[in-house]
Amino acid sequence: MRAGVARTRGSMIPYEIRGAVPSDEEGLLSLAHHLNTVNLPDDRDAIRAILQHAQQSFTGEIKDVKRREYVFVLVDREKNKLIGTSMIIAQLGRRDAPYIYLDVIDEERYSATLDRHFKHTTLSIGYSYNGPTEIGGLVLLPEYRKVPERLGMFISYVRFLFIKMHRDLFREEVLAELLPPLEPDGTSHLWDALGRHFTDLTYAEADRLSKQNKEFVRSLFPEGTIYASLLPKQAQEVIGKVGVQTRGVEKMLRRVGFRYAERVDPFDGGPHFTAPTDEIALVQRTGKMKISRLAPRGQVSKRRAMLAVSLAESPYLRAIWAPCRQVGDNETILEAPAAEYLGLREGEEVWVLPLQDSGGDSEHAR
Repeated sequence: MRAGVARTRGSMIPYEIRGAVPSDEEGLLSLAHHLNTVNLPDDRDAIRAILQHAQQSFTGEIKDVKRREYVFVLVDREKNKLIGTSMIIAQLGRRDAPYIYLDVIDEERYSATLDRHFKHTTLSIGYSYNGPTEIGGLVLLPEYRKVPERLGMFISYVRFLFIKMHRDLFREEVLAELLPPLEPDGTSHLWDALGRHFTDLTYAEADRLSKQNKEFVRSLFPEGTIYASLLPKQAQEVIGKVGVQTRGVEKMLRRVGFRYAERVDPFDGGPHFTAPTDEIALVQRTGKMKISRLAPRGQVSKRRAMLAVSLAESPYLRAIWAPCRQVGDNETILEAPAAEYLGLREGEEVWVLPLQDSGGDSEHAR
């Protein structure tokens, strides 16, 4: 695929997704104001480092594919404004930075003497040094969540399309960590009831530090079984629960094949959802197709798909929503303006993820 600079600048392509580049610093920092989590912190130096890491990942400068992290941005082209973002971490969990979680296990106890039965939720810390691919960093500006183009779905789905485009770069399992209910000031009741007692760090301090160094968790957290029934009720109630702002993500993940893994984040109790990579519906539906014909605008189909091309140069990926019609097993008809925007001609190939299902686009994840 040639470098391909988007050439059409008409209003028919109001939004695009592309790979993030270093010049996106201000726009990405503005998006981070709306989330501020470990994967997208509201901190200029951290955002700069994330963009540099993404650049080195897209270019292949980072030779170890397990250490790569890819960041995508959604752009309102008319305003030339970043309005959304998402990311892929190629592998969560390595020898120098393990994937840390709490297994959530239900334990039943019965006393014949008392004729009493109890069911307890227990927590047990676990570590993985050869973990899954993680999707996260998903943000969409509030004012764009209800537009007809369903932009939350667009910026979320691009990660699965990219995984299929570069399947050999990613693991056999994909993980999504969802945000639990938090207080308006960001307080985590689970952290205050558990982690803070063993680290003397606030939730924000621990969350930020864990991005760079997880040694303190392994050294200071208790090993063995923790009975959640001994924790304050407010802490018990958030374990494995999905926050109001994250329910759209949960609905989408379940729809495409993810399931709750009975694991939670050790800092805030947010649930972990996982799926075998090749069984995710969006990965299965994505394919490379030959453009059999180009048609005038409005003469292809009312059904849209995500169309994407890999680029040899910055921004390395470009994706749009546009109508297309599949012909046979591996051919498609595109509208001429969409093909021109992607720098494509008849007979060339384009990656296609058909839009088949519905769902909300109010989405937040780590």
